[in-house]
Amino acid sequence: MVDATRPLGVFPHRVQRLSLVIAAIIFLADQASKCLALYTLDLEVTGPRRLTPFLDLVLVWNRGISYGLFQQHEDIGRYALVMLSLFAAAGFLIWLRRIDRLIPALAIGLITGGALGNAVDRLFYGAVVDFVLLHWGEWRWYVFNLADAAIVFAVALLLYDSWLGNAHMHAHGASKENRT
Repeated sequence: MVDATRPLGVFPHRVQRLSLVIAAIIFLADQASKCLALYTLDLEVTGPRRLTPFLDLVLVWNRGISYGLFQQHEDIGRYALVMLSLFAAAGFLIWLRRIDRLIPALAIGLITGGALGNAVDRLFYGAVVDFVLLHWGEWRWYVFNLADAAIVFAVALLLYDSWLGNAHMHAHGASKENRT
């Protein structure tokens, strides 16, 4: 007999399901924003657009990973990065099965959605579509997209949770072995 009070499925906790929803939202919003940049704003043809004194839309085809590291100009490198992104997303989903706390679950959703969004770009375009440029005067930040922003925010959440979680665990006398 099935216990109606016990959650079912691979991701039984509410925060795990929320994480999957966040991943889907990030993935879809990332892909929609890239389609807007490529096909509606046509940044490849029209060139950069200044939105504010500190924000421009510019098109950059990133054939590497974060900050343009490890540029790949051959198909084998491109597909290796696609596989790396898919393995990372799968690894985060495996980790998610052990999570029952909100902050790490949100972070995993953000990272997974971002990794899948950038993997799709590499698969279909051969490079990641980056188009947001933040700047202040002559100072320029790297060009990024929504997936990149989600991943960076997720890492910040995980760092915060690591610090907060450890303080919380020590305050309640729990050992690290009991943490998820």
